[in-house]
Amino acid sequence: MSSALYWEDVREGMDLPSLVKRPNTQQLVKWAGASGDYYQIHYDTAFAQSTGLSGVIIHGALKNAFLGQMITDWIGEHGTLKRLSCQYRGMDVPDDTITSKGKVTRKYREGDQHLVDCEIWVENGRGETTTPGAATVALPSRSQPSP
Repeated sequence: MSSALYWEDVREGMDLPSLVKRPNTQQLVKWAGASGDYYQIHYDTAFAQSTGLSGVIIHGALKNAFLGQMITDWIGEHGTLKRLSCQYRGMDVPDDTITSKGKVTRKYREGDQHLVDCEIWVENGRGETTTPGAATVALPSRSQPSP
């Protein structure tokens, strides 16, 4: 377990720790079962090809989950994820390395909350951004005692 992340530790422009994944078709089938998204383009190669794709593609919501994992890993158990959004702009394929990345874009206070806005995204193995997004987190502050 890592040490707690405090608002005072964050600076605008800093990079978030990346999260690297290499999802395979087995993980896509498991995700389909867990999420209820059984669209065949995510697990049936022949079907995916019949729609014009070169093969199966990773669920967009799975990439969103990877972004959420990256953020929550970074903020730890004392941080709170307030907002997470992303857009599916490119397709990712199984067995490619995909990396969730992020950067702090704004650090501010709103009432008694210490907030941080982040630009987040997923890159494929060629370094292309396929899933841009944004997140806002609330972090504990050393200047305020924990409740």
